[in-house]
Amino acid sequence: MKKLISLLLVLAMMFSLIACGTTPADPTDGQTEPPTVADNENETQNQPETPETVVFTDDLGREVEIPSEITRIVSTGPLAQIVLYAIAPDMFVGLSAKWYDSAEGFVPEEYRNLPFFGQLYGSADLNVEELALADPQIIIDIGEAKKNAVEDLNALEEQTTIPAVFISATLETMPQTFRTLGALLGREEKGEELAQFCERVYNRTVSIMEQVGDNKVNALYVLGEQGLNVLAKDSYHAELIDMLTNNLAVVENPVGKGTGNEVTMEQIALWNPDFVLFAPDSIFETAAETDTWTGINAIANNNYIEVPEGPHNWMGSPPAVQRYLGLIWLTAELYPEYCDYDVKAEIYEYYELFYNCQLTEEQYSALTVNAFLAD
Repeated sequence: MKKLISLLLVLAMMFSLIACGTTPADPTDGQTEPPTVADNENETQNQPETPETVVFTDDLGREVEIPSEITRIVSTGPLAQIVLYAIAPDMFVGLSAKWYDSAEGFVPEEYRNLPFFGQLYGSADLNVEELALADPQIIIDIGEAKKNAVEDLNALEEQTTIPAVFISATLETMPQTFRTLGALLGREEKGEELAQFCERVYNRTVSIMEQVGDNKVNALYVLGEQGLNVLAKDSYHAELIDMLTNNLAVVENPVGKGTGNEVTMEQIALWNPDFVLFAPDSIFETAAETDTWTGINAIANNNYIEVPEGPHNWMGSPPAVQRYLGLIWLTAELYPEYCDYDVKAEIYEYYELFYNCQLTEEQYSALTVNAFLAD
């Protein structure tokens, strides 16, 4: 019995020693110390800051320091204004060209009533002081590079202390124009959407015209109250009519203005086009009743139409992105046997994409009232 009691006492002492040697588990073992305010401040300080400005190389090769984030813009003229309106209308601080009355119903009043600064070229009525007071972050010129464009934009920067850039735009390069603008203005998604629309329409038109080959329609595009101005072949403004027709208006010195070259009725009679496009506000309504015009093949055979306008002329004036409406509509009107797309649906799509406008049936009918040949 004594041995048993002794054994039990030894075991009790062993268990007691084991229990005393065990340290309670620390609830914080294996856990990271919570970050302090100082740690958070250090982490914030170590993050790279977004630069306030970046260097942008424009299509004239000029390196221009511009804000890294742009929200306030102004254009140098009507062509640039039309292109920029498609991608960033909310960024405008003012207008370089007043909207025509035909813009009502397509362009909201808030954009039509912005301050007017005038344009760098064309009417050359730019009010530099008013433009500078509006405090845009950047001035954007788009289109055809003028002869003295580098000097002009450099001088404009000096006068206003606002960076000015040039971006090239033609019918063929308009997709790249929108991609460049998308990156410049932080509107990459919208820029790509507009670029893809332009690519689709332009590439399809090129394919159609390859099928047409040498069988282009002999045509004239006439302007002015008496129809005695023409868009001369190989001029910048005639890019669309040259692409889709055999433009008969061959002159010695094509002018670079949207008013075109002034010619005589005798010259038009010598050209004797089979198809005539009348610009808006020309003599479309009275051509068939005017003796000097009734002898022209196009008029005698009722092969003449009027270019739609609203909010801009579909053939140009200025030659901006709205000319894609001309590619959609006029190609199908001249060469229907090669065109299997829905003209009306694509015109609706254009107005939604480029004007943010849900075109109504009434608006479409008014726009195209004289745009199609009678059946």
